[in-house]
Amino acid sequence: MLIEGSCHCGAVRFRVKSPSPYPYLYCYCSICRKTAGGGGYAINLGADASTLEVEGEEHTSVYRARIDDEHDPSPAEWHSCGVCASALWVFSPRWPELVHPFASAVDTHLSKPPEKVRMMLNYAASWVEIPSEENERHFPEFPDESLADWHRRHGLT
Repeated sequence: MLIEGSCHCGAVRFRVKSPSPYPYLYCYCSICRKTAGGGGYAINLGADASTLEVEGEEHTSVYRARIDDEHDPSPAEWHSCGVCASALWVFSPRWPELVHPFASAVDTHLSKPPEKVRMMLNYAASWVEIPSEENERHFPEFPDESLADWHRRHGLT
């Protein structure tokens, strides 16, 4: 499926293909929460990095977060609009075949996922209430299955 997205001001537009674009992964880490998550989390999708096309790339900026004061910045790149600051996507050289658009930047209609996964709960802000709904799984840090495995388990590939 082709996913199209943009920033709030329209300076950056992107398109990328995803084999199963379900917004199921809610990340509560401080990086996603502070760069993209007004509700205390960000919702990330998985897409094929080789298909990413960007219009207005000159308006993007890249942030490489420090994990803590003792380490170099993360190799992951959080891309945003340099004009309006909208969070757009995350790319990590650890998984070069993937790019993770933020659902908040996606303009294409997305289907509701059959299950939600809430991850990095050890890092949730104290003011955030973590819902506990039917068809949800919670993880203190990373989930116990990959993005591809989650989609396979739900028959979505």
